[in-house]
Amino acid sequence: MKLSESQKRHLRGLGHHLKPVVWVGQHGLKDSVIAEIEQALDSHELIKVKIAADRETRVAIGEDICEKTHAEPIHSIGQMLILFRRNAEKPKVALPSS
Repeated sequence: MKLSESQKRHLRGLGHHLKPVVWVGQHGLKDSVIAEIEQALDSHELIKVKIAADRETRVAIGEDICEKTHAEPIHSIGQMLILFRRNAEKPKVALPSS
């Protein structure tokens, strides 16, 4: 799902107050972490992930998460990454029209 800039801005505002639901730690991105992110995206659609690693590794892990979960990166600052993936069966987040 391709999001417009106004939709991303709206989601960024909603995600600002969220607490991280998944942490990627020293052991990196394992299948169990991907499964947890998948479950969180199905439940919430908009989640915050904390990635504890150096900058280059964080970027690579963030891209890998987006690729494996088919989530849209909304915002990334420091160790925090906000992700969105629409739940087709039960949408929870109202998006503004383009």
